[in-house]
Amino acid sequence: MSVAGTPLEVVLATHNAHKVAEFQHILGERMPGLVVLPYDGPEPVEDGTTFDENAFIKARAAASHTGRIALADDSGLAVDVMGGAPGIFSARWAGPGRGAEANLELLLAQLGDIRDPHRTAHFHCTIALVVPDAAGTPFEYAAVGEWPGRIATERAGVNGFGYDPIFVPDGFEVSAAELAPEVKSAHSHRARAFAALVPELVRVASRLGR
Repeated sequence: MSVAGTPLEVVLATHNAHKVAEFQHILGERMPGLVVLPYDGPEPVEDGTTFDENAFIKARAAASHTGRIALADDSGLAVDVMGGAPGIFSARWAGPGRGAEANLELLLAQLGDIRDPHRTAHFHCTIALVVPDAAGTPFEYAAVGEWPGRIATERAGVNGFGYDPIFVPDGFEVSAAELAPEVKSAHSHRARAFAALVPELVRVASRLGR
């Protein structure tokens, strides 16, 4: 959304150019004129104990460093029988530097004796929105998206990344890694978080006259 050619600019708290491009593509489709900027500041220590806390740690740091409206996301996989683990440790479940493949294999091994009815899980995504003093009336909002499903007993599919090959979403008989990219993009936890985020961004843009 923009008025008189003035775009609403937000900084995304990541040094990952691909993620900046992804946010620009998804949000830009829903809010023409929105500009997602990369973040070039220091990375804060993500010492929160929930997805929301870690997302806000990153968004607040970016907002404080740049004085701009900031976004940050934090996401992961939560397995019910494991009390919500791997959770915030999803990206490093097998240990520092082990990578996605090791994380997936460890989780499969840990669930080896668990029967199908008890393999329920969900992907979670929180996108934190922080509007600092310098960018208007201070405001914070957490957009949350969850994608329920179950953990398969073996991997399948080559699309996606992370735990996608062993995650079977509700309503599907194949893994997330077997879904066409456009199908996954329409149903995923991130898609649901984006759907919750856009109305808040529209309200912020309206308050700022953008």
